[in-house]
Amino acid sequence: MIKDDKAYVCHQQASELKGHETRIESPWKNRPVAESLALFEDMKNGKIDEGKAALRLKHTMSDGKLDPVAYRIKFNHHHRSGYEWCIYPTYDYTHCICDSIEDITHSLCTKEFEGRRPSYYWLCNAVDIYCPVQWEYSRLNMSYTVVSKRKIAKLIDQDIVADWDDPRLFTLSALRRRGFPAQAIKNFCKKIGVTEATDTILEPQMLEACVRDVLNTTATRGMAVLVPLCVEIENFPASSGPRITVANIPETVCETEGVAPTGEHAVDVCSTVYISAEDFSEDPPKGYKRLTVGGSVGLMHLGLVLTVKDVVKGADGSITKIVGSVVQVDKANKPKAWIQWVSSSCPTVPPQVAEVRVYSRLFASPNPESNPGGLLADALPTSLVTYKGAMVDNSVKGAAVTTVFQFVRSGYYCVDKDSTAEKPVFNLTIGLKGESKK
Repeated sequence: MIKDDKAYVCHQQASELKGHETRIESPWKNRPVAESLALFEDMKNGKIDEGKAALRLKHTMSDGKLDPVAYRIKFNHHHRSGYEWCIYPTYDYTHCICDSIEDITHSLCTKEFEGRRPSYYWLCNAVDIYCPVQWEYSRLNMSYTVVSKRKIAKLIDQDIVADWDDPRLFTLSALRRRGFPAQAIKNFCKKIGVTEATDTILEPQMLEACVRDVLNTTATRGMAVLVPLCVEIENFPASSGPRITVANIPETVCETEGVAPTGEHAVDVCSTVYISAEDFSEDPPKGYKRLTVGGSVGLMHLGLVLTVKDVVKGADGSITKIVGSVVQVDKANKPKAWIQWVSSSCPTVPPQVAEVRVYSRLFASPNPESNPGGLLADALPTSLVTYKGAMVDNSVKGAAVTTVFQFVRSGYYCVDKDSTAEKPVFNLTIGLKGESKK
């Protein structure tokens, strides 16, 4: 392109161009071809300081913008060539050429690239290669998050999120790690369609609804307690253990035969069970329907109604154990609520201990950049809460990474890549219906 007098080396500084919206003609635009070739060679060989020269294209834009930059000097470390190479092409230069080489038929871009379409076509014609068609559509923006790569990189650099696959983000790798099914994302895209309207901002609840629709019929049910509370049942009936069979997805059980088409799994149980600490209260608020002193609650899948006989406390006054008794449920003593539990097949062996990571929205504001302190100031420090001593029933043990379970009364959880044989790790995929803002 330099030899064809379609590109030249320019020395204009950013300070000279700052504040000018219209074209400032470069004084070097008509320099001799041989001189630009020699200077470009010096750029490549590292003889010119960063910011002191750039290769520009001689493309007269109809909107009066500056000649596009094709190559600029960057003395940065490269993961392949180290510091050997120091000139790098710009997006404007590489975009159309790469599309052409890869036989792209239509280059689909977001609306901010609409003004670059003329240079896209000009450059393909200038180097005499096949020219794809560029179409622009509105960007898919979600409230309470950011989808820009540049902004996400800033969050990673500031340790606000761990990496590109941090489940609080909306990158595809993050959604995969969080357990969002591919079909749910496809259904979401079909539902919202494609538009050229600008400033389209969608609520995360729209995507979450699509995820629930898929997981409700595909995620095996399991039981887990994030903050366990030990319950010793004095009169636990032998007929209720040491193992019971539970439908994988109860909603799909055939009404005529009582058989679950999606299969069944075994759950261990014995006289020592663990319930969620929030399912017991010594001083319950009005309307509380879980376990209390003098009250009762049903144990899911067991058909047993639990009542409290004694509350054991430690030296600091915290509850260490509940001693209770059970009776078989019937119409006369039907409980007001049923709660989940975890157990093992032996009272002296605890259930599977797991780490559970509960993720919530990353930012406080629908538009994080509207915060007077900027994007980083709007990040919520409570967007990740980790429960290292959670307990899960043994039926979920050994599940493959990305497998999603519905932990009853809690939400959908995905097996994380950080899991080990000794301690599985689960990420909150999504809360149950109506709990997405918690």
